[in-house]
Amino acid sequence: MNDLAKYIDFGQGVANPGYIWNIKEVMRRAEAGEKLTIGFIGGSITQGSLSSTPQKCYAYLVYKWWVDTFPEAEFKYVNAGIGGTTSQFGVARAEDDLLAAKPDFVIAEFSVNDESTEHFEETYEGLVRKILSLETHPALMLVHNVCYNNGASAELVHSRIARHYNLPSVSMQSTLYKALLNCRFDNRRITPDDLHPNDCGHELVSMVITKRLEQIKNTVKAEYETAKTADKFFNSASMTSKSAQPDALPAPLTANAYEDSVRHRNDNSMPVLDGFTADTSEQRDITDCFKKGFTASKKGAGITFKVSGSCIAVQFRKTIHKPAPIAAAIIDGDEANAVKLDANFDETWGDKLELYTLLEHGENKEHTVEIKIVETSDEDVSEFYLVSVIVSGRR
Repeated sequence: MNDLAKYIDFGQGVANPGYIWNIKEVMRRAEAGEKLTIGFIGGSITQGSLSSTPQKCYAYLVYKWWVDTFPEAEFKYVNAGIGGTTSQFGVARAEDDLLAAKPDFVIAEFSVNDESTEHFEETYEGLVRKILSLETHPALMLVHNVCYNNGASAELVHSRIARHYNLPSVSMQSTLYKALLNCRFDNRRITPDDLHPNDCGHELVSMVITKRLEQIKNTVKAEYETAKTADKFFNSASMTSKSAQPDALPAPLTANAYEDSVRHRNDNSMPVLDGFTADTSEQRDITDCFKKGFTASKKGAGITFKVSGSCIAVQFRKTIHKPAPIAAAIIDGDEANAVKLDANFDETWGDKLELYTLLEHGENKEHTVEIKIVETSDEDVSEFYLVSVIVSGRR
């Protein structure tokens, strides 16, 4: 037992009670001995950053709760966490990295990666809708992490999405961070950098989640049957014995341009190459981010995509191995408003997968996206690496 658990009011961890029938249904199937997949998508905390082993990560500990609680079932673990990424990238990669495994229960965690803005409210809603729209209708729980030095989190805007879709969500702000504010223990007991939990912190995060799962498990049938009948979104004739989601979701809360996001990489697109080269080296796993892209090192090199949609973003590598080339992104030939893509990274912790939004809620039509190398030096030690062009709002 974690010796700091006694200082945490786990009852305060419920950010939104949500509709629990779908999670109860997964538990019923687990009790029946079915094969089930437990999936996670998020940033570095979900990936397991600063846990001493992958098995000490909160995600694995929650997965282990399912395994230990339902020994009759056979479980598969899918961790789609990638450090330093937001829900804008999450929705674009969810199908490949998570949903292809057809998870039965999913946790989504982006509250310290996203900012508390309307933009990320929209990208987060796109991710939520994409998960809920999977034909297997997975049960979804939202997890809100927090920065332990100042309480920063996108929980406010993410919670609006949780309430709109009546999804259960849990908060580290009202549990772990509240204990810190009350001086129950020092923050260095649970995190070395006020963002990423250590082993003790990961265990406490997992406990906030599993305490809620225990509550759901112990909810008696009469209570959730009453809730199911009262819920206008989930009381639907389209329910099946293995589904607690209706075929039709409620109308979006935001403009919802990001639900249909697609990544254009060298394995699914054919841009015009003028000095760029496709990287065909093998990708180790999803955290091996700088693969399936395009590289260039000479000034004047270019790559041009033809894409259709109303939102366009570009992903490229910012590297600690400097100096590196600088590129410009040009939409529809508008060089006067070209966006600078500087591959030089001033931090020291490693290369960063940078995502930059070039167009948001523009005209939904075919656009030309040109990336051109505009600055190089004889001292460059790295190439410019274009990871992908992400297009959304294609409907």
